[in-house]
Order: sequence, then C-alpha cells, then structure tokens
Amino acid sequence: MSHKQVITWNEHHGTCLDTANGFDIIDCNSCKFKHIVPLPAAEELDKIYKFEYYTQEIPLYIQRYTEDLAWWNSVYKERYDEYENLLPSTRRRILDVGSGPGYFLLHGKERGWDTLGIEPSQRAAQHSRELGLDIIETFLAEEMIKEALGSFDVVNMSEVLEHVPNPKKMIEIAHELLSPGGLFCSVVPNDYNPFQLALRKSCAFSPWWVSVPHHINYFNFDSFSNLLNLCGFEEVSRESTFPMDLFLLMGNNYICNDNVGRLCHNQRMNFERNLLASDQKELKRALYTAFANLNIGREIKITARKI
Repeated sequence: MSHKQVITWNEHHGTCLDTANGFDIIDCNSCKFKHIVPLPAAEELDKIYKFEYYTQEIPLYIQRYTEDLAWWNSVYKERYDEYENLLPSTRRRILDVGSGPGYFLLHGKERGWDTLGIEPSQRAAQHSRELGLDIIETFLAEEMIKEALGSFDVVNMSEVLEHVPNPKKMIEIAHELLSPGGLFCSVVPNDYNPFQLALRKSCAFSPWWVSVPHHINYFNFDSFSNLLNLCGFEEVSRESTFPMDLFLLMGNNYICNDNVGRLCHNQRMNFERNLLASDQKELKRALYTAFANLNIGREIKITARKI
C-alpha cells in the first residue's frame, strides 16, 4: 500500500502514513491528529486494560517504576510545584485518570493534596490501594461527571489519551470535572517527530513508535494543543520529556533490546538528576521548553487552564 493513499473509515479520512497489524495510521482531516483506523471496539479495549495490560504487555512496569521511584518523585515534584504556583493554596484537590501504580498520587498526598485515582487495571489499582490511596477501579465515563466525583482543581492524565478511541470526549469530561480556572495536565507520546523521521529516512528504521492497537492516537505538540483549545482549555505551559531518540541517532539501538534500553534510561535519569542537584531546575525547564517548540522530545507535556 502506498503511504500516499487516502483512507476513509466512517467519518474519518486522511492520508495513510503506515500500516501495522491490520490497522492503518492516518493523518485524519476530521480529527486534526493522527490515529488508527478502524478504531478498536470498546469491548476489546476493556479486556486489555482491565486484565491484560499490566500482566502481559508491560509485566515489569510496576517493578521498574518502583526501582526508579526517586527519579519519578523528582518528576512529580516539578509537576506539583507548577500546580501550586498556578493555584491558590486553598485549591488542592486532584484527580489522576489512569493512575497506574499510584506513585504520582502518593507524592501529592504526602504534600497535603486531596487525591483520587481512576484506574481500570485490577493489578495497578490493588497496588495503589496498598499504598493507602483512594482508587476507583474503572474507566472514566461521562456519567461520572460531578454528581459522583465532585469537582477538582487539577485533572492529570499521563500516558492515557494515546490509548482511547475518543480522546476529545475524554478531555471534555475532564473539563466538566474541573472547577472554574482548574488545570488539566496531560502527557502523551510525541510521535512522528523530526528525530524519528530522520531515523526512518537515513538509518532505515521501521516506525517502532507505532504500537497498535494499544496506541490508537499519535500526537505532536501542535495537534495536541489544538485539541485542548477545542475542548475549552488555554495552554499555560508546554515541555517535552528527554528526547530518547537521540540515543538511536548516536548508535545506541535500544529497540527490542531491554539491556540497552535500561542503560539509556539510566543515562537520561543521571542527566536530569545532575542538573537538579546543581540547582539548574530552570535551565532544565528552559531546555525542555525549547525542545517542545521544535517538536522534539519523547513525550509531550502540556498544562492548560479551563476557560
């Protein structure tokens, strides 16, 4: 199939960028971001994320997360610092959608935040409860708006929106759950970015970032920011995470090689730890903001305010 072919599926249509495992990745003219077609059935996703994801797809995730917890807490500290700088001291209620093993919420709880998590995975939800956290074991749904949960000052979604068939609806639900002027913070992969395309063009890499059907949506900074604007948010800040693709460009091929991947991740953590230890937090933030403005970085982090 030519990558220039235009694909139409229901109301979605756009140029086909790649094909994998029976799915086409299109640059959708209707949605204004890249995603797969056909969209997976809700029943299939329900089974994957409730019962299979943490046991079959990422079985070492919680173990590795725990091993790296000191680094993760430095990441979380920066996020909560930002929230606290943007909100008055009386506004400290946060909802984490797709709360995973719970460490992000635990960090907030230890800072005095009122925390609640929504997590469909049985394994991850149980781990979070063992940390003493309040977790609702389900998917975020429209019927949960306000009456069931109340309102929040911050809604966080880290590595969630790439997995859902209707990210716009999910963001709209978050908007409804936020109190006036509340913050929405989300992290999603930065895919089809310039470093990835360079590796594909000059080094004959296949598109390793395409992970269907688990990753349904493929954003860049502009398409994600535009989606947030469409849902009633105004961007406050944007940053990338470390551009892991740099390691590939330098010849350290971590794809399908866990040992190399772990080594590269450790080097990335060391880079950030050493900057923070030398009181260079603002330099780190300025660097990652500059990367974001170039659409470089492995992940997109945008904080936006409800308007």
